[in-house]
Amino acid sequence: MSKAMELAQHLEKLKINNMYKDDFYWTWDKTDDEIDAVFTVADALRDLRERNISTKIFDSGLGISIFRDNSTRTRFSFASACNLLGLAVQDLDEKKSQIAHGETVRETANMVSFMADVIGIRDDMFIGEGHKYQKTFMDAVKEGYYDGILEQQPTLVNLQCDVDHPTQAMADMLHVIHYFGGVENLKGKKVAMSWAYSPSYGKPLSVPQGIVGLFTRFGMDVVLAHPEGYEIMPEVEEIAKKNAAASGGSFSKTNSMAEAFKDADIVYPKSWAPFAAMEERTKLYAAGDQKGIDELEKKLLAQNAEHKDWACTEEMMKLTRDGKALYMHCLPADITGLSCKEGEVDNSVFDRYLVPLYKEASYKPYIIAAMIFLAKVKDPVKALMDLDAKGEARKEF
Repeated sequence: MSKAMELAQHLEKLKINNMYKDDFYWTWDKTDDEIDAVFTVADALRDLRERNISTKIFDSGLGISIFRDNSTRTRFSFASACNLLGLAVQDLDEKKSQIAHGETVRETANMVSFMADVIGIRDDMFIGEGHKYQKTFMDAVKEGYYDGILEQQPTLVNLQCDVDHPTQAMADMLHVIHYFGGVENLKGKKVAMSWAYSPSYGKPLSVPQGIVGLFTRFGMDVVLAHPEGYEIMPEVEEIAKKNAAASGGSFSKTNSMAEAFKDADIVYPKSWAPFAAMEERTKLYAAGDQKGIDELEKKLLAQNAEHKDWACTEEMMKLTRDGKALYMHCLPADITGLSCKEGEVDNSVFDRYLVPLYKEASYKPYIIAAMIFLAKVKDPVKALMDLDAKGEARKEF
């Protein structure tokens, strides 16, 4: 029996009916079975791909990508996921659209969705705005479908908002699951989600929030580390606490990177901007206050510079379990001596973990494809089994 078939049989045991025609906003909106289903389908699709079996479930249709912030990995992962399933991709470049001429979100949503099956949106830079934009966009799409304007109802994949980065967090977790040989081996593992110094400012909070919001569901001991003043959203911390209590793990905070790294099995040193500063930044942009924005940037860069010792160095890595913790990053990292003078991680540490880092990134296209698959296929178990049984080879020329 193939791996994909075994995974399909596991999928059959999960309660996932609510995923059909549903959107994917935040991981904590999904049940344990639904999270499991995404991992299961991602692994099944990867198995089929590795055996050169076609995974096309669409023979036409579009995946619309809207990136309101820059992206390399997530942009190409979304395109790869859509292509894997048989969808073409059309990127909405707002600078080339009529949005600049006053086109409303409601109008844009319907105009780009006539033959769309999935909408992928990244809007992560402004607190209180990213998720709101995604919700407004998808509410307009649903209204268009119910009014008979659209023949089908596209579903959303959150490609990063101001609150969560679910495709990243789930790709990271699937990497961890495979690295440690299964979900059953994660209980009690210590995870250090730590702030790290960066010579830039304004990096979104959604990666650390996504990690603590998801990893706490697996019985792990998750430690959030940052200097004073670099807090994340308090509501996400509450979610992490509840998850940890339910899973038998723990969630704690510290203002010491060394304390977080001590005996850690996994380290995730990543820069982010303080929640309060991101709130202030959002208000300044809304007011068009360029002078205020410039002053805030200078203030935050100076604040960052006070914490250059928050770096993933060789000495810091020696504090981890047997000095061999799994180093993780969403990429691109600020690499000391390579991409910047001083940054998040030593070049020697980063270089040593290059292959695992690239493997970590490689899960994202399959995670996104699984999210689309589960939202668009009414009977995903049968669909996987049919793909495997048919065994149609991907065309090669």
